[in-house]
Amino acid sequence: MDAMATHQFQSSSVSLHRSVDMSDDEEEGGGAQGMELRFVTSEEEVGPFSDITALMLRYRHGYCRACMLLCVCGVVLFTIAFLLAYATFSGRHHCSQVGGQGEEGELKGGRSETPAEGGAGLYLGELRTMMRRLLKDEDIHHTVSRVSRASHPPGSSEGTALASEILHGFRQLQMDHTWTESLYAMLQFPDRSHSSSLSLVDSAGLISEQIPLNPSDFCPYSATGSATGGVVYANYGRQQDFNWLRSAGVSVIGCVLVMRVGGGVSFAEKVWLAERNGAGGALIYPDPADLPQDPRRLGLNTHTAVSEHVHLGSGDPFTPGFPSFNHTQFPPIQSSGLPLIPVLPITATVAAKLLSQLSGPSCPPSWRGRLPYVRCVVGPELRSGHRVQMSVQNVMTPVLLNNIFSSLEGRVEPDQYIILGAQRDSLGLGAVKSGVGTAILLELARTFSAMVKNGFSPRRSVLFVSWDAGDFGHVGATEWLEGYLSMLHLKAVAYFSLDQAVMGDDVLSAYTSPLLVDLLDAAIRQVEHPKHAGQTIYSQAEREGGSWRIMKPLYLNSGAYSFTAFAGVPAMELRFSEERAYPFINTPLDSMPHLQEVLGGRLGVTGRSLGELVGEMVLRLAHDRIIPLRITSYAQTVLQFSTLLNRHSAELQSRGLSPQWVFSSRGDYSRAAETLQRAIDYSDLHEPSTARFYNTRIMKVEYYFLSQYVSAVETPFRHVIHGRGDHTLSALTEHLALLTSDPEHFDERRFRRQLALFTWTLQGAANALNGDVWSIHNTHSYTH
Repeated sequence: MDAMATHQFQSSSVSLHRSVDMSDDEEEGGGAQGMELRFVTSEEEVGPFSDITALMLRYRHGYCRACMLLCVCGVVLFTIAFLLAYATFSGRHHCSQVGGQGEEGELKGGRSETPAEGGAGLYLGELRTMMRRLLKDEDIHHTVSRVSRASHPPGSSEGTALASEILHGFRQLQMDHTWTESLYAMLQFPDRSHSSSLSLVDSAGLISEQIPLNPSDFCPYSATGSATGGVVYANYGRQQDFNWLRSAGVSVIGCVLVMRVGGGVSFAEKVWLAERNGAGGALIYPDPADLPQDPRRLGLNTHTAVSEHVHLGSGDPFTPGFPSFNHTQFPPIQSSGLPLIPVLPITATVAAKLLSQLSGPSCPPSWRGRLPYVRCVVGPELRSGHRVQMSVQNVMTPVLLNNIFSSLEGRVEPDQYIILGAQRDSLGLGAVKSGVGTAILLELARTFSAMVKNGFSPRRSVLFVSWDAGDFGHVGATEWLEGYLSMLHLKAVAYFSLDQAVMGDDVLSAYTSPLLVDLLDAAIRQVEHPKHAGQTIYSQAEREGGSWRIMKPLYLNSGAYSFTAFAGVPAMELRFSEERAYPFINTPLDSMPHLQEVLGGRLGVTGRSLGELVGEMVLRLAHDRIIPLRITSYAQTVLQFSTLLNRHSAELQSRGLSPQWVFSSRGDYSRAAETLQRAIDYSDLHEPSTARFYNTRIMKVEYYFLSQYVSAVETPFRHVIHGRGDHTLSALTEHLALLTSDPEHFDERRFRRQLALFTWTLQGAANALNGDVWSIHNTHSYTH
């Protein structure tokens, strides 16, 4: 038991231990033998006792012979009892290897060797086999084709028709509950009467050349209006790119920035940094170095732009922090994440036209893209003496949105939900953007519904959701979170986003909360890789450098991000992709034929593998008595930061700043998490009240990392590890790095406040994990 506990408390890298496999034939044989033993026992129980009685009466004086017979019969009875007990135990253990593959994660984090209470006696292995049998390839293929046959933005007739179809589909499954929730949200669309424009103007401000744009290309939530100025090439628009421009003496103030799609930052982050650095406008284009545009290979054409929203946040930006149930009840409040500068998506052809005319310093080698006839310089002057003028003409429109819900109710803990969701809308055809996620969502709903009809009795409820307005920053999902924020940490066990789940069939990525890594580790060992027959996803990942590469941090535009960073619910978004980026996302070319061409016609197979992977984790969460989350995972994250602090300890103390408080809080949290895990390991989890007590505490762990010291309206992403803002660990780490990179800009007062915000939240999490106020013994030492 100590060895198991030690394993639970190691760092958040994926466990690589494997357990011994057992074949299906051996198990089935054992089951039959168990039944046979039961029949034999029932037949023989009367016989021996009757014989003994007769002997005692007939041979009253033959004590020796009677004793011998008694001994023999006793041995027989003992043997029969032992075999009966063995058969019973074998029946209980029947779940361990039914799936036919290694069950390394079967017992990790839960007691899954027994069926759920109140169920039909099905074991986890049997449920896994049933799920694999019921999942279908062809249904996924058909649904993606249906969803992506036409564009279906929120509020459109196509979008409404699709919503009705999905609602009807859920009702056909005869789920326990199916319903819709409607809300109004402010969305931005191109103005049909006035088109956005881009032109070159001379020194007098007269237009010398009008650059053609596609009127349907726009960035939702751009500022409207015009901007005129020189042009600066800013690479990906990352902070390090702006730092280089500053070091090279290139000012971006008042200029129109040209930035590339990608670089690990969203459109919203690029525009926010451009605005912070004083830019007057932003143009964003796909470079052939990032998104293939070779006509001889599968890729974009040079006349296609990539569109994405530019709100640095999620949800309706005019009701930040609270739900958009009825706009008339609330005064208008504008999100601080809305940009104040105009933004346009442009094609590679337009970008080449502008960048080929630039003069100024040469850019670094790493900034060089693959635009034809472009010499990599950063500007801001155009050789012709012209300037660029851009105008954005978009309009805000209130739109009725519909989120569609369907659930299977848990039989033991129905008020605990495992949530699966997918974006339904798309500004374009959206085969990947909305089709794949919707198809896998419906297929999993059909599969789990059929499993319930075949005897599956989930311990916890499973909730399937089709979200509206995902293209505008996951508006439907975020507004729902805002409406139920005060209760979700008590109800939501975990969230799985199915958005953009299939962009290829080679590389799996899991953008996840660390609490879910053990669950994923167990699942990837069970599911066959869609491209490599006979190999699990885990074994293939190990061949390619390690399964730990699958795990990645949550990112701002992820469908899972708001659940963790805003609501404190452990969340994950899974994705199969290729080494080369899928070039059609957020473009009109995101179609079923293009997706099938990327996949070599294997959409159904790959979608089924992704569905099985999610289904594996949902099964564990719905079946196990104890929710299988790694509650010790954040201790390792904070330990890494403590190590970084320790390197600067002397310099911090010379400035009157002591890291001791952080070290103490980290120790308190680590001990509290280990103590709770140890208590779970050694408890009788068959006692319903005990399991319920521990599950309630486990479900709150993610929520504890939401800072209580910042406003949900002003700083919605309050999570100190995954969130955004001065209170987060990443902001604290970046500020700490200034001690060596730029000491003059290190702000002691700001750093002291950041350190306090983080430490108070961490200490609060430690206190909460302890559970009882009399179990909390904090002995901080302060250095003045």
